[in-house]
Amino acid sequence: MLNVRETRWSDPTVASEVTPPLDIEHEWTQNGPTGRPLPTFPEPQPLASHGPARIIAMCNQKGGVGKTTTTINLGAALVEAGRRVLLVDFDPQGALSVGLGVPTHSLDTTIYDLLVSRGHDIGEIIQRTSVEGLDVAPANIDLSAAEVQLVGEVAREQILSRVLRPVVDDYDVILIDCQPSLGLLTVNALTAAHGVIIPLETEYFAMRGVALLVETIDKITDRLNPALNIDGILGTMYDGRTLHSREVVESVVEHFGDKVFHTVISRTVKFPDATLAAEPITTYATGHSGANAYRQLARELISRGGSP
Repeated sequence: MLNVRETRWSDPTVASEVTPPLDIEHEWTQNGPTGRPLPTFPEPQPLASHGPARIIAMCNQKGGVGKTTTTINLGAALVEAGRRVLLVDFDPQGALSVGLGVPTHSLDTTIYDLLVSRGHDIGEIIQRTSVEGLDVAPANIDLSAAEVQLVGEVAREQILSRVLRPVVDDYDVILIDCQPSLGLLTVNALTAAHGVIIPLETEYFAMRGVALLVETIDKITDRLNPALNIDGILGTMYDGRTLHSREVVESVVEHFGDKVFHTVISRTVKFPDATLAAEPITTYATGHSGANAYRQLARELISRGGSP
């Protein structure tokens, strides 16, 4: 198998592409589902210490594209790679919390209370999950009132950033599961984040809104958060047997190039099964192709510089 040196790489902390360090090599295999040569991403090196966290917003204004599934399973895969991860449920539907076994209906304090009141600390609401090293800051339907209540606040776009500040040094990665809209909650997530991952269902109508989302990200980068970068666009619910899925992926790569992850998440019933069991697919069906896909995504994210 031929080893070739990767000629360019994308650093999420800068806008332009730069030449990689001389010791970065990838072993290239046959073309992957994105139509590009698929590199074999190396196993991540262990960390000598934890923190400060890189904050990543999982964002797409269209619902049902795999944001919550990706937040849970990418987080679990990063934990397997030796990272400490906090998942922040920032969707009033509370699907992330439910998907990790948190009884959202009986919670006295959630991320909502931290946004609208200074009398709480995020340490009060963080809960451990069944996966050691993977924690969650839960939400429930109360969060739906936050946008209205925050409208009159000073620096209302930066409230989540303030809420997360006390625990940034305790984790390596903080993943924020955003609601399917481009409202004030999503703007808060993007203002607090260093990077954005855009899960994109490999279906034509899902692709139409990505340009609007990228435009919103550009505005936030320009006005609120100059450090914000798009870490990547992730194809989800992919079915390689259909011409439609393949054409959508081809079109996304044509428009966004290297911003598109090489990793693609295929559609499988194991994802809803794992959600029903309230655990990530990496523990529910550890040898399944879906679990391995998220492990590959974690390796790819780390190799891109999107995670410590």
